[in-house]
Amino acid sequence: MLNRIRAVLIDLSGTLHIDDTAIPGAVEALKRLRSSGIKVRFVTNTTKESSRSLHARLSSLGFEVDRKEMFSSLAAARLLAEERGLRPLLLVDQAAEEEFEGLPAPEQGPPNAVLVGLAPKRFDYQSLNQAFRLVLDGAQLIAINKSRYYQTKDGLSLGAGSFVAAIEFATGKEAEVVGKPARSFFEASLKGLGVAAEEAIMIGDDVKDDVIGAIDAGIQGLLVKTGKYRPGDEKKLAEGVVVAENFPEAVDRILRAKESN
Repeated sequence: MLNRIRAVLIDLSGTLHIDDTAIPGAVEALKRLRSSGIKVRFVTNTTKESSRSLHARLSSLGFEVDRKEMFSSLAAARLLAEERGLRPLLLVDQAAEEEFEGLPAPEQGPPNAVLVGLAPKRFDYQSLNQAFRLVLDGAQLIAINKSRYYQTKDGLSLGAGSFVAAIEFATGKEAEVVGKPARSFFEASLKGLGVAAEEAIMIGDDVKDDVIGAIDAGIQGLLVKTGKYRPGDEKKLAEGVVVAENFPEAVDRILRAKESN
């Protein structure tokens, strides 16, 4: 069952696209959703690339997306760092570093925080050991997201959460999560839309971070069977939560619900 919907939060990787390939029918489905008058915002835990790079990727795939409509865990991490005056050690991919330009540089003082995103080329012993020592000495441990895995063209791959867990295990300290499924992330993603949480719905392929996280924040959730979806994920959801084969079907379900409300 879907209640009245005035805004849709849309996950990106695994929901609209996988790497450089759009989910079949997703471009046209987004156009149908926009033409209905429902507000749209794109929310992502992606930390492999900056919002500028991600926007360029989406545009190249044919998606009509305004950068102002995008809200990422990288943006949330940047805001947190600014609010707290952090000097972070960045464990993020080089392509995402531009999101943190202007923050205090290492020469301005030793890092007082460790920000961990998905950085496959930087997750070596030396970097993780440096992070371990900083956290052990009192630096804040902040997970830009704590995703378990993500979908690529050649299959599922380890997410940032696995490496965050390693630092947590070694230091005995729990990371603060700023991306999905943190309630604060979902609340921030709704700012400026002028809709109540219960009037919004989150479409995503991650049953835990996207759907259950949204529901815990008072937002409706809709799971799609693409991307990182695994058979049986729907059994983790409460009765009545909508599950669709893909993004186009999810849009169809939302539009039918809008017509009946």
